[in-house]
Amino acid sequence: MGLFNRKSKAPAKEKSTARIDAAEKANGTNGSGEAPPHPATSNGGLPQFNHNGHRVTRGINPDGESGRRGLNPTHFARIAWRSSCGASRIVNVLWPFVPAAIALHFINGDHHLWTFAINYIAMIPAANLLGFSGQELARKMPRVAGIIIETMLGGVVEIVLFMVLIAKDNGSGEPGHGNKIAVIQAAILGSILTNLLLCLGFCFLVGGMKHKEQKFHPAISEVGSGLLLVAGFALLIPSAFFSSLSGSTVPAGDEGYTEESLRRDTNSISHGVSIILIVSFLLYLLYNCVSHDNIFEEVLEADELADRDRHKDLTKAKLTMTECVIAILVSLAFISLIAVFLVEEIEYVVEHGVPDNFLGLILVPLVEKAAEHITTIDEARDNQINFALFHCLGPSLMTALFNAPLVVIVGWGLHKPMDLNFEIFMVVLLVLSILVVGNFLRDGSSNYLEGALLVIVYIIIAVTAWYYPNSELTTSNGRTPTEGAQTVEHAIRMLMR
Repeated sequence: MGLFNRKSKAPAKEKSTARIDAAEKANGTNGSGEAPPHPATSNGGLPQFNHNGHRVTRGINPDGESGRRGLNPTHFARIAWRSSCGASRIVNVLWPFVPAAIALHFINGDHHLWTFAINYIAMIPAANLLGFSGQELARKMPRVAGIIIETMLGGVVEIVLFMVLIAKDNGSGEPGHGNKIAVIQAAILGSILTNLLLCLGFCFLVGGMKHKEQKFHPAISEVGSGLLLVAGFALLIPSAFFSSLSGSTVPAGDEGYTEESLRRDTNSISHGVSIILIVSFLLYLLYNCVSHDNIFEEVLEADELADRDRHKDLTKAKLTMTECVIAILVSLAFISLIAVFLVEEIEYVVEHGVPDNFLGLILVPLVEKAAEHITTIDEARDNQINFALFHCLGPSLMTALFNAPLVVIVGWGLHKPMDLNFEIFMVVLLVLSILVVGNFLRDGSSNYLEGALLVIVYIIIAVTAWYYPNSELTTSNGRTPTEGAQTVEHAIRMLMR
């Protein structure tokens, strides 16, 4: 078995064969275990029994029917441990880090780096449980609605981190201790770059090595890349506005356009752009789930039938609806705790030489997306390239169109100077990355060379982010005093001597 091969249950016992065969006959299957997604009954409705002989609950997709009700701790633990594939199961070995991370936080002593490292690792299995339970929940729903909900649940980790960071910000807007806005801004762009370059790159690389070339549907690639380009344009506008006018401002008290006025106008633009982006995200959901859902339903159904491990997935034991909800709540509780502990140690990590921008652009997105990326790469390996593409573009769109605007609006309500005024260097990286990915998606096919190139681009960005100076030395988004203010400060010091 390869690392990403999904595990299957042992063959059914002989005593249940007759019951399963009878169910297959009633549902119109061919006895191979590969039933149509929704085999019809005589009255044209959903089947009474699924491929495993389980009676299908009304409103539940037959592929996601568990055949059980309520909570069974033994079944729940076994299914959660098995997870979605071999790599996800390996991630579950990290669960001992979760209680260790919580305990370490309450132990007195100077062990900040250890606390950060243990909590960083502990985030991975907690996010893996959230992703797996979201995947199990998605199986019980229509395909398009299921994959949207699965994507949104994956984005909850990011939202929790952003909310904790903005709550911990000191509200001054100036660089130094207590300022978390630079980390949030870097994490927003880093999350998009991680999905577009690293995750999509490994999907193309692993899928291309297994299948040589994979074709994907333009309904997913064109809509996703188009929306990303619009999002990149929207995120660039506040930064371009500030940078173009920052050299023309006058000191406070003089007549003219002051830096305070520029900051205020930039914040207002960010608030307006954030509201517009959230409306765009709602339009994206409407397009996918309501007006054009039949197109995406057909594309995803064809991908399911092309899955090389579909017959194994159909026979897997599945979580009940109750178990899915419990797993989601438990994982969210752990994620929230770990996020709080992680954020509290960021300043100490920066003091030990890890740059702010590298922390936000690379480290934070990697840990919050690790479990989701494992599942996505597994889908590409199983030739479900449209599912994989949806899981790469969907979270990127959610970050750009919903998560980033949401944290700006929350900061607005908390009177924190959170805006979309990114460092020009970073937002240029984002726009160029979107253009690179859009160019690779244009021909509707992928191979391992394109995947390797995307990963190489990500590595180049990671190396550059390590050497990019912290906010104390950067000025393109106005997080440091202007030259005029520095001159006044120098004059005051000279007078005091």
